Amino acid sequence: MLKFYTNPMSRGRMARWMLEEVGVPYETVVLDYASTMKEEPYLGINPMGKVPAIVHDGHIVTECAAICAYLADAFPEAGLAPSPADRADYYRWLFFAAGPVEQAVTNKALGVTPDAQQQRMAGYGTFDLTIETLTKALTVNPYFAGQSFSAVDVYAGSQILWGMQFGSIPKNAVFEDYASRVTSRSAYGRGAQIDDALIAASAAAG
Repeated sequence: MLKFYTNPMSRGRMARWMLEEVGVPYETVVLDYASTMKEEPYLGINPMGKVPAIVHDGHIVTECAAICAYLADAFPEAGLAPSPADRADYYRWLFFAAGPVEQAVTNKALGVTPDAQQQRMAGYGTFDLTIETLTKALTVNPYFAGQSFSAVDVYAGSQILWGMQFGSIPKNAVFEDYASRVTSRSAYGRGAQIDDALIAASAAAG
């Protein structure tokens, strides 16, 4: 019914966290970067040869933000999306994280700094402005969509957690306080434990 394609050292960890939040049974298929991820039959699921991807009742979903949003809607009993009338912040910050934040962090990692003219073309403007905007969102409410945790916190939260861990997003008091809230969730812990065990098993196998 629900199949999850991933690698434990990838953005698949975001989708794993979301799957654990949803709390429904799923089958995991672990792919290797050098082989199965770039070959059939997986290329028939995602021609980009990237993970994660899910297949649910015959429907293919790729891209982490889309997977988080899809699962929240497919399993509404998990309470991971606001009601349709209250989704303004939910959509705003989900797409802000998938667009400006992703672009700004990637460009900085690649050593790309847009000049004043290029900043008008780039959806994120500047890296500093993007991080400042992301920080301000978490000074208004404890979670991106308001008072309650939602799917956007899985996606945007993962970016903040990884960014602070690897130095691609600067640490600040707001981010660290937010990180402590989201990482205390049992679903986050279960997902991390599963993927860390897969990494350990792969290393032991040589």
